[in-house]
Amino acid sequence: MKKPFSWDSYSDQPYQLKDRALKKAMRQKEWFSLVGTLCSTLFVAPITIVLQFLIPKRTLTTKHFFGMSINLDKAPEATKELVEELGLTTLLIRIKLWEMEKIDAYLEFIKHFEHKSIILNIMQDREHVEDLSLLQKDLTTLFEKCGPYVSSFQIGTTLNRAKWGFFSVREYLRFYQVAYRLKHQKFPNIKLLGPSVIDFEYHFTVHALFNFFRLKYDGLSALLYVDRRGAPENSQMGYDLLKKIDLLDSLALLSPKSPRKIYITETNWPISNTAPYAPTSEHECVDEESYANFMVRYYLLAFASQKVDAVYWHQLIAPGYGLIDNRERLRKRTAFNAFKHMLSLLKEMHFVHFNTQQERYHLKLKDKSKTVEVIWSLQTQQSSYATPEGYSDRDGTYHQDRSVTIGPSPIYLIKEY
Repeated sequence: MKKPFSWDSYSDQPYQLKDRALKKAMRQKEWFSLVGTLCSTLFVAPITIVLQFLIPKRTLTTKHFFGMSINLDKAPEATKELVEELGLTTLLIRIKLWEMEKIDAYLEFIKHFEHKSIILNIMQDREHVEDLSLLQKDLTTLFEKCGPYVSSFQIGTTLNRAKWGFFSVREYLRFYQVAYRLKHQKFPNIKLLGPSVIDFEYHFTVHALFNFFRLKYDGLSALLYVDRRGAPENSQMGYDLLKKIDLLDSLALLSPKSPRKIYITETNWPISNTAPYAPTSEHECVDEESYANFMVRYYLLAFASQKVDAVYWHQLIAPGYGLIDNRERLRKRTAFNAFKHMLSLLKEMHFVHFNTQQERYHLKLKDKSKTVEVIWSLQTQQSSYATPEGYSDRDGTYHQDRSVTIGPSPIYLIKEY
Protein backbone atom coordinates (compact mmCIF):
# COMPACT_ATOMS: atom_id res chain seq x y z
CA MET A 1 0.00 0.00 0.00
CA LYS A 2 1.64 3.21 -1.22
CA LYS A 3 1.25 6.82 -0.13
CA PRO A 4 -1.01 8.70 0.26
CA PHE A 5 -2.74 5.43 1.28
CA SER A 6 -1.48 3.76 4.45
CA TRP A 7 -2.50 0.86 6.66
CA ASP A 8 -3.47 1.17 10.33
CA SER A 9 -2.25 -2.04 11.94
CA TYR A 10 -4.09 -1.17 15.17
CA SER A 11 -7.61 -1.22 13.71
CA ASP A 12 -6.84 -3.44 10.68
CA GLN A 13 -8.04 -0.93 8.10
CA PRO A 14 -6.54 1.91 6.05
CA TYR A 15 -6.02 5.28 7.71
CA GLN A 16 -8.34 8.06 6.64
CA LEU A 17 -7.21 9.54 3.33
CA LYS A 18 -6.11 13.06 4.24
CA ASP A 19 -5.24 14.24 0.73
CA ARG A 20 -8.37 16.27 0.06
CA ALA A 21 -7.09 17.52 -3.27
CA LEU A 22 -6.68 13.95 -4.50
CA LYS A 23 -10.17 12.97 -3.34
CA LYS A 24 -11.71 15.99 -5.01
CA ALA A 25 -9.82 15.41 -8.26
CA MET A 26 -10.70 11.72 -8.39
CA ARG A 27 -14.38 12.33 -7.70
CA GLN A 28 -14.47 14.92 -10.45
CA LYS A 29 -12.82 12.38 -12.76
CA GLU A 30 -15.45 9.80 -11.81
CA TRP A 31 -18.42 12.16 -12.20
CA PHE A 32 -20.08 9.88 -14.76
CA SER A 33 -20.10 6.98 -12.31
CA LEU A 34 -21.42 9.19 -9.51
CA VAL A 35 -24.28 10.27 -11.76
CA GLY A 36 -24.88 6.59 -12.54
CA THR A 37 -25.13 5.84 -8.83
CA LEU A 38 -27.73 8.58 -8.43
CA CYS A 39 -29.79 7.59 -11.47
CA SER A 40 -29.82 3.86 -10.75
CA THR A 41 -30.91 4.55 -7.17
CA LEU A 42 -33.73 6.85 -8.25
CA PHE A 43 -34.99 4.18 -10.63
CA VAL A 44 -34.53 1.03 -8.52
CA ALA A 45 -35.13 2.23 -4.95
CA PRO A 46 -38.90 2.79 -5.20
CA ILE A 47 -39.39 -0.72 -6.62
CA THR A 48 -37.31 -2.43 -3.95
CA ILE A 49 -38.93 -0.45 -1.13
CA VAL A 50 -42.29 -1.87 -2.17
CA LEU A 51 -40.90 -5.31 -3.02
CA GLN A 52 -39.36 -5.86 0.42
CA PHE A 53 -42.83 -6.24 1.95
CA LEU A 54 -43.89 -8.86 -0.60
CA ILE A 55 -40.94 -11.25 -0.68
CA PRO A 56 -41.44 -14.54 1.20
CA LYS A 57 -38.76 -15.91 3.47
CA ARG A 58 -36.41 -18.62 2.30
CA THR A 59 -35.82 -21.90 4.16
CA LEU A 60 -32.38 -21.68 5.73
CA THR A 61 -30.69 -23.68 8.48
CA THR A 62 -27.89 -22.72 10.85
CA LYS A 63 -25.46 -25.31 9.43
CA HIS A 64 -23.07 -22.75 7.90
CA PHE A 65 -24.66 -19.62 9.32
CA PHE A 66 -22.34 -18.77 12.24
CA GLY A 67 -19.20 -17.47 10.55
CA MET A 68 -16.03 -15.93 11.97
CA SER A 69 -13.24 -13.83 10.49
CA ILE A 70 -9.68 -14.91 11.32
CA ASN A 71 -6.32 -13.41 10.38
CA LEU A 72 -2.89 -14.83 9.64
CA ASP A 73 -1.23 -12.00 11.59
CA LYS A 74 -3.25 -12.59 14.78
CA ALA A 75 -1.65 -15.47 16.76
CA PRO A 76 -2.07 -18.04 13.96
CA GLU A 77 -1.23 -21.13 16.04
CA ALA A 78 -3.57 -20.11 18.83
CA THR A 79 -6.20 -19.28 16.22
CA LYS A 80 -6.19 -22.87 15.01
CA GLU A 81 -6.90 -24.12 18.54
CA LEU A 82 -9.55 -21.48 19.20
CA VAL A 83 -11.40 -22.29 15.97
CA GLU A 84 -11.70 -25.89 17.12
CA GLU A 85 -12.69 -24.88 20.65
CA LEU A 86 -15.54 -22.80 19.27
CA GLY A 87 -16.59 -25.56 16.88
CA LEU A 88 -16.45 -23.23 13.88
CA THR A 89 -17.08 -24.65 10.42
CA THR A 90 -17.56 -21.34 8.58
CA LEU A 91 -14.59 -18.96 8.27
CA LEU A 92 -13.49 -15.82 6.46
CA ILE A 93 -9.79 -15.13 5.93
CA ARG A 94 -8.50 -11.76 4.75
CA ILE A 95 -5.61 -11.53 2.29
CA LYS A 96 -3.97 -8.27 1.18
CA LEU A 97 -3.11 -7.85 -2.48
CA TRP A 98 -0.15 -5.70 -1.46
CA GLU A 99 1.29 -8.68 0.46
CA MET A 100 1.53 -11.17 -2.37
CA GLU A 101 5.07 -12.03 -1.26
CA LYS A 102 3.41 -13.77 1.72
CA ILE A 103 1.18 -15.98 -0.43
CA ASP A 104 2.84 -19.22 0.69
CA ALA A 105 2.32 -18.36 4.36
CA TYR A 106 -1.32 -17.48 3.65
CA LEU A 107 -1.73 -20.74 1.74
CA GLU A 108 -0.42 -22.86 4.60
CA PHE A 109 -2.77 -21.07 6.98
CA ILE A 110 -5.73 -21.65 4.64
CA LYS A 111 -4.86 -25.32 4.06
CA HIS A 112 -5.06 -25.98 7.80
CA PHE A 113 -8.81 -25.24 7.55
CA GLU A 114 -9.43 -26.90 4.19
CA HIS A 115 -12.27 -29.06 5.52
CA LYS A 116 -14.22 -25.98 6.57
CA SER A 117 -16.26 -23.54 4.48
CA ILE A 118 -13.94 -20.59 3.78
CA ILE A 119 -14.44 -17.22 2.13
CA LEU A 120 -11.14 -15.67 1.07
CA ASN A 121 -11.55 -11.90 1.33
CA ILE A 122 -9.25 -10.34 -1.28
CA MET A 123 -8.51 -6.79 -0.13
CA GLN A 124 -7.39 -4.22 -2.67
CA ASP A 125 -4.98 -1.32 -2.73
CA ARG A 126 -4.90 1.59 -5.16
CA GLU A 127 -2.14 0.01 -7.24
CA HIS A 128 -4.34 -2.97 -8.11
CA VAL A 129 -7.34 -0.73 -8.79
CA GLU A 130 -5.34 1.32 -11.30
CA ASP A 131 -3.23 -1.49 -12.82
CA LEU A 132 -5.66 -4.15 -14.00
CA SER A 133 -2.91 -6.22 -15.59
CA LEU A 134 -1.23 -6.46 -12.17
CA LEU A 135 -4.61 -7.36 -10.69
CA GLN A 136 -5.12 -10.10 -13.26
CA LYS A 137 -1.68 -11.55 -12.55
CA ASP A 138 -2.17 -11.66 -8.79
CA LEU A 139 -5.76 -12.90 -8.96
CA THR A 140 -4.58 -15.72 -11.23
CA THR A 141 -2.04 -16.71 -8.59
CA LEU A 142 -4.64 -16.60 -5.82
CA PHE A 143 -7.21 -18.57 -7.80
CA GLU A 144 -4.65 -21.21 -8.77
CA LYS A 145 -3.15 -21.68 -5.31
CA CYS A 146 -6.13 -21.08 -3.04
CA GLY A 147 -9.03 -22.19 -5.23
CA PRO A 148 -8.90 -25.86 -4.17
CA TYR A 149 -9.22 -24.94 -0.49
CA VAL A 150 -11.84 -22.17 -0.31
CA SER A 151 -15.54 -22.10 -1.08
CA SER A 152 -15.71 -18.49 -2.33
CA PHE A 153 -13.61 -15.42 -3.05
CA GLN A 154 -14.85 -12.02 -1.94
CA ILE A 155 -13.50 -9.69 -4.62
CA GLY A 156 -12.56 -6.39 -3.03
CA THR A 157 -14.06 -4.75 0.00
CA THR A 158 -15.61 -1.48 1.15
CA LEU A 159 -15.99 0.13 -2.27
CA ASN A 160 -17.75 3.15 -0.72
CA ARG A 161 -14.78 4.40 1.31
CA ALA A 162 -12.03 6.25 -0.58
CA LYS A 163 -9.37 5.18 1.92
CA TRP A 164 -9.80 1.63 0.60
CA GLY A 165 -8.77 2.73 -2.90
CA PHE A 166 -12.02 3.03 -4.86
CA PHE A 167 -13.40 6.44 -5.83
CA SER A 168 -16.53 5.22 -7.61
CA VAL A 169 -18.68 2.18 -8.24
CA ARG A 170 -17.42 2.14 -11.84
CA GLU A 171 -13.88 1.61 -10.58
CA TYR A 172 -15.07 -1.30 -8.48
CA LEU A 173 -16.96 -2.86 -11.39
CA ARG A 174 -13.86 -2.68 -13.61
CA PHE A 175 -11.91 -4.31 -10.76
CA TYR A 176 -14.48 -7.06 -10.23
CA GLN A 177 -14.79 -7.70 -13.96
CA VAL A 178 -11.16 -8.85 -14.07
CA ALA A 179 -12.01 -11.61 -11.60
CA TYR A 180 -15.21 -12.46 -13.44
CA ARG A 181 -13.41 -12.87 -16.78
CA LEU A 182 -10.73 -15.02 -15.18
CA LYS A 183 -13.42 -17.25 -13.75
CA HIS A 184 -14.99 -17.86 -17.15
CA GLN A 185 -11.70 -18.23 -18.99
CA LYS A 186 -9.71 -20.40 -16.56
CA PHE A 187 -11.47 -21.07 -13.26
CA PRO A 188 -15.09 -22.08 -13.89
CA ASN A 189 -15.52 -23.77 -10.50
CA ILE A 190 -14.70 -20.83 -8.24
CA LYS A 191 -17.41 -18.62 -6.73
CA LEU A 192 -17.13 -14.85 -6.56
CA LEU A 193 -18.83 -12.56 -4.04
CA GLY A 194 -19.36 -8.80 -4.20
CA PRO A 195 -19.80 -5.85 -4.07
CA SER A 196 -19.10 -5.56 -0.32
CA VAL A 197 -20.59 -2.15 0.42
CA ILE A 198 -20.11 -1.11 4.05
CA ASP A 199 -22.93 0.22 6.25
CA PHE A 200 -26.46 1.16 5.22
CA GLU A 201 -25.42 2.94 2.02
CA TYR A 202 -27.45 0.91 -0.41
CA HIS A 203 -27.27 3.46 -3.23
CA PHE A 204 -23.79 2.08 -3.90
CA THR A 205 -25.17 -1.48 -3.75
CA VAL A 206 -27.88 -0.53 -6.23
CA HIS A 207 -25.36 0.75 -8.77
CA ALA A 208 -23.17 -2.34 -8.29
CA LEU A 209 -26.19 -4.59 -8.95
CA PHE A 210 -27.84 -2.63 -11.76
CA ASN A 211 -25.40 -1.61 -14.51
CA PHE A 212 -24.31 -2.46 -18.05
CA PHE A 213 -21.08 -4.25 -17.17
CA ARG A 214 -20.86 -7.87 -18.28
CA LEU A 215 -20.48 -9.57 -14.93
CA LYS A 216 -22.37 -11.52 -12.31
CA TYR A 217 -21.90 -12.31 -8.64
CA ASP A 218 -22.30 -15.80 -7.18
CA GLY A 219 -23.50 -14.21 -3.96
CA LEU A 220 -24.15 -10.75 -2.56
CA SER A 221 -21.68 -9.72 0.14
CA ALA A 222 -22.32 -6.82 2.50
CA LEU A 223 -20.48 -5.30 5.44
CA LEU A 224 -23.68 -4.54 7.31
CA TYR A 225 -22.56 -2.68 10.41
CA VAL A 226 -25.21 -1.13 12.66
CA ASP A 227 -22.90 -0.14 15.50
CA ARG A 228 -23.39 3.62 15.07
CA ARG A 229 -27.05 3.14 16.02
CA GLY A 230 -26.32 1.22 19.21
CA ALA A 231 -28.39 -1.95 19.64
CA PRO A 232 -29.19 -4.03 16.51
CA GLU A 233 -32.90 -3.44 17.13
CA ASN A 234 -32.43 0.34 16.80
CA SER A 235 -33.46 2.00 13.56
CA GLN A 236 -31.80 4.29 11.03
CA MET A 237 -34.16 6.27 8.80
CA GLY A 238 -36.90 3.88 9.93
CA TYR A 239 -34.86 0.74 9.20
CA ASP A 240 -33.72 -1.60 11.95
CA LEU A 241 -31.48 -4.59 11.19
CA LEU A 242 -34.34 -6.80 9.98
CA LYS A 243 -35.67 -4.12 7.65
CA LYS A 244 -32.20 -3.43 6.29
CA ILE A 245 -31.87 -7.13 5.50
CA ASP A 246 -35.33 -7.14 3.86
CA LEU A 247 -34.30 -4.27 1.61
CA LEU A 248 -30.98 -5.91 0.72
CA ASP A 249 -32.81 -9.14 -0.10
CA SER A 250 -35.19 -7.31 -2.42
CA LEU A 251 -32.20 -5.84 -4.28
CA ALA A 252 -30.69 -9.31 -4.70
CA LEU A 253 -33.98 -10.73 -5.93
CA LEU A 254 -34.56 -7.93 -8.43
CA SER A 255 -31.01 -7.72 -9.78
CA PRO A 256 -30.00 -9.71 -12.87
CA LYS A 257 -26.43 -9.69 -11.56
CA SER A 258 -26.82 -11.73 -8.37
CA PRO A 259 -28.65 -14.78 -7.03
CA ARG A 260 -30.70 -14.49 -3.87
CA LYS A 261 -27.79 -15.36 -1.61
CA ILE A 262 -26.64 -12.86 1.02
CA TYR A 263 -23.45 -13.04 3.05
CA ILE A 264 -22.83 -10.46 5.78
CA THR A 265 -19.05 -10.70 5.71
CA GLU A 266 -18.30 -8.10 8.37
CA THR A 267 -20.05 -6.75 11.43
CA ASN A 268 -19.12 -5.96 15.03
CA TRP A 269 -19.17 -3.29 17.73
CA PRO A 270 -16.05 -1.39 18.85
CA ILE A 271 -15.16 -1.87 22.51
CA SER A 272 -14.71 0.94 25.03
CA ASN A 273 -11.28 1.96 26.31
CA THR A 274 -9.35 0.14 23.58
CA ALA A 275 -7.99 3.11 21.59
CA PRO A 276 -6.07 3.13 19.29
CA TYR A 277 -7.29 -0.38 18.45
CA ALA A 278 -10.97 0.54 18.20
CA PRO A 279 -11.86 1.33 14.56
CA THR A 280 -14.14 4.25 15.53
CA SER A 281 -14.27 6.99 18.12
CA GLU A 282 -15.06 6.28 21.78
CA HIS A 283 -18.58 7.64 21.17
CA GLU A 284 -19.55 4.51 19.20
CA CYS A 285 -17.84 2.07 21.59
CA VAL A 286 -19.70 -0.22 23.99
CA ASP A 287 -18.73 -2.12 27.11
CA GLU A 288 -17.94 -5.83 26.89
CA GLU A 289 -21.30 -6.92 28.31
CA SER A 290 -23.26 -4.92 25.72
CA TYR A 291 -20.86 -6.17 23.03
CA ALA A 292 -21.73 -9.79 23.87
CA ASN A 293 -25.47 -9.07 23.96
CA PHE A 294 -25.45 -7.14 20.69
CA MET A 295 -23.40 -9.85 18.95
CA VAL A 296 -25.77 -12.67 19.93
CA ARG A 297 -28.86 -10.63 19.07
CA TYR A 298 -27.41 -9.62 15.70
CA TYR A 299 -26.94 -13.28 14.76
CA LEU A 300 -30.39 -14.23 16.03
CA LEU A 301 -32.13 -11.41 14.16
CA ALA A 302 -30.23 -12.11 10.95
CA PHE A 303 -31.18 -15.79 11.12
CA ALA A 304 -34.77 -14.91 12.00
CA SER A 305 -34.99 -12.95 8.74
CA GLN A 306 -34.45 -16.23 6.84
CA LYS A 307 -32.79 -14.15 4.14
CA VAL A 308 -29.11 -14.29 5.15
CA ASP A 309 -26.97 -17.32 4.30
CA ALA A 310 -24.17 -16.53 6.78
CA VAL A 311 -22.90 -13.84 9.13
CA TYR A 312 -19.15 -13.46 9.72
CA TRP A 313 -18.16 -11.74 12.96
CA HIS A 314 -15.20 -9.40 12.56
CA GLN A 315 -13.21 -10.94 14.15
CA LEU A 316 -11.88 -13.66 16.44
CA ILE A 317 -8.76 -11.88 17.75
CA ALA A 318 -8.61 -8.07 17.85
CA PRO A 319 -8.08 -5.79 20.86
CA GLY A 320 -10.57 -3.15 19.72
CA TYR A 321 -13.44 -5.30 18.48
CA GLY A 322 -12.70 -9.04 18.68
CA LEU A 323 -13.83 -11.91 20.86
CA ILE A 324 -10.28 -12.11 22.19
CA ASP A 325 -7.98 -9.30 23.34
CA ASN A 326 -4.35 -10.07 22.51
CA ARG A 327 -2.59 -6.93 23.76
CA GLU A 328 -0.70 -8.55 26.65
CA ARG A 329 -1.95 -12.13 26.45
CA LEU A 330 -4.85 -13.93 24.81
CA ARG A 331 -7.80 -12.92 26.99
CA LYS A 332 -11.20 -14.34 26.11
CA ARG A 333 -13.90 -11.74 26.45
CA THR A 334 -17.39 -12.57 27.69
CA ALA A 335 -18.49 -12.64 24.06
CA PHE A 336 -16.26 -15.65 23.40
CA ASN A 337 -18.32 -17.83 25.74
CA ALA A 338 -21.55 -16.30 24.44
CA PHE A 339 -20.61 -17.16 20.85
CA LYS A 340 -19.42 -20.64 21.81
CA HIS A 341 -22.67 -21.44 23.61
CA MET A 342 -24.85 -20.01 20.84
CA LEU A 343 -23.06 -22.04 18.19
CA SER A 344 -23.01 -25.31 20.16
CA LEU A 345 -26.70 -25.05 21.05
CA LEU A 346 -28.08 -23.83 17.71
CA LYS A 347 -25.79 -25.60 15.25
CA GLU A 348 -27.63 -27.34 12.39
CA MET A 349 -31.08 -26.25 13.54
CA HIS A 350 -34.12 -25.24 11.49
CA PHE A 351 -36.15 -22.08 11.78
CA VAL A 352 -39.66 -22.50 13.24
CA HIS A 353 -40.96 -19.00 13.87
CA PHE A 354 -40.06 -15.51 15.04
CA ASN A 355 -42.22 -12.83 16.57
CA THR A 356 -42.27 -9.90 18.95
CA GLN A 357 -44.94 -9.51 21.58
CA GLN A 358 -45.17 -7.44 24.73
CA GLU A 359 -41.80 -5.92 23.80
CA ARG A 360 -40.19 -9.38 23.78
CA TYR A 361 -38.34 -11.05 20.94
CA HIS A 362 -39.02 -14.77 20.43
CA LEU A 363 -37.07 -16.98 18.04
CA LYS A 364 -37.87 -20.69 17.93
CA LEU A 365 -35.65 -23.33 16.29
CA LYS A 366 -35.66 -27.12 16.20
CA ASP A 367 -33.68 -30.17 15.24
CA LYS A 368 -34.34 -33.91 15.55
CA SER A 369 -33.96 -34.02 19.32
CA LYS A 370 -35.06 -30.66 20.72
CA THR A 371 -36.61 -27.25 20.25
CA VAL A 372 -34.93 -24.09 21.46
CA GLU A 373 -36.77 -20.85 22.07
CA VAL A 374 -34.51 -17.82 22.40
CA ILE A 375 -36.03 -14.88 24.25
CA TRP A 376 -34.82 -11.38 25.03
CA SER A 377 -36.25 -7.95 25.78
CA LEU A 378 -34.75 -4.48 25.63
CA GLN A 379 -36.38 -3.77 28.99
CA THR A 380 -36.09 -6.19 31.92
CA GLN A 381 -39.25 -8.23 32.55
CA GLN A 382 -40.25 -11.19 34.70
CA SER A 383 -42.01 -14.35 33.54
CA SER A 384 -43.67 -16.77 35.95
CA TYR A 385 -44.39 -20.45 35.27
CA ALA A 386 -46.57 -23.00 37.08
CA THR A 387 -43.69 -25.45 37.26
CA PRO A 388 -39.93 -24.79 37.22
CA GLU A 389 -38.67 -23.87 33.77
CA GLY A 390 -35.29 -25.09 32.54
CA TYR A 391 -33.18 -22.67 30.53
CA SER A 392 -29.61 -21.62 29.90
CA ASP A 393 -28.34 -18.07 30.00
CA ARG A 394 -26.40 -16.37 27.22
CA ASP A 395 -23.08 -17.84 28.34
CA GLY A 396 -24.21 -21.42 28.90
CA THR A 397 -25.02 -21.67 32.59
CA TYR A 398 -28.10 -23.82 33.19
CA HIS A 399 -30.96 -22.63 35.45
CA GLN A 400 -34.29 -24.02 36.56
CA ASP A 401 -36.82 -21.72 38.20
CA ARG A 402 -40.46 -20.70 38.21
CA SER A 403 -39.53 -17.04 37.80
CA VAL A 404 -37.38 -16.14 34.79
CA THR A 405 -35.83 -12.73 34.14
CA ILE A 406 -36.08 -11.62 30.51
CA GLY A 407 -33.74 -8.81 29.53
CA PRO A 408 -31.12 -7.64 27.00
CA SER A 409 -29.10 -10.82 27.53
CA PRO A 410 -30.85 -13.62 25.55
CA ILE A 411 -31.85 -16.84 27.31
CA TYR A 412 -32.45 -20.26 25.73
CA LEU A 413 -35.46 -22.35 26.73
CA ILE A 414 -34.68 -25.94 25.74
CA LYS A 415 -37.26 -28.68 25.26
CA GLU A 416 -35.93 -32.19 24.65
CA TYR A 417 -38.15 -34.55 22.65
